[in-house]
Amino acid sequence: MESLDLWGALGAGDWRDPPAVVLFEALDEVGAARTALSWVRATPALAQVPCLLATSVAGLGRVDPRDAFDDFVLFPYLPAELYIRIRRLEWRAGEFSSEERIKMGELTIDLAAHEVEVSGRGVTLTQQEFALLAFLCDHRGRVWSREQLLRRVWGVDHYGGSRTVDVHIRRLRKKLGAAVEGLETVRGLGYKMRAP
Repeated sequence: MESLDLWGALGAGDWRDPPAVVLFEALDEVGAARTALSWVRATPALAQVPCLLATSVAGLGRVDPRDAFDDFVLFPYLPAELYIRIRRLEWRAGEFSSEERIKMGELTIDLAAHEVEVSGRGVTLTQQEFALLAFLCDHRGRVWSREQLLRRVWGVDHYGGSRTVDVHIRRLRKKLGAAVEGLETVRGLGYKMRAP
């Protein structure tokens, strides 16, 4: 874990390798941490980095539930609690793909169990919605035409028209909301899930 003087680092850093989490040790100065957070969010390379507020018991009364911190921890820290909170923030913001799971930020697709969660909350999808979502997430960064998606997701025996894909994309966006903000319509070509 690296410690930086945030006020100097924000102007000086090129942030090619941004931190996994930013911890604000506010203690009683929650207002100052709020100001520092707005600077971090305004720095493009740090805008999506999870931010953790460390506050004292006295400062806890100054924390506003509407603050944009992703989580908070009481100071003095219990090392195990701080570790778990940082790991939790990394998990929520992280992305990975394996044979059984795909994770993209708040969205988790369990391929083996045929389940989808957004922020730990289960979302019910039809079989074709699930198959389309899993396919696009597993093949991120590439544009797929409607015809290609019909062949790859619905199969060669599908008799419906290409607008079937549009209907399913619309349903996915409605059910999953911001969790699929990377799902892009490429005019005249088709759809793609933006690469991380």
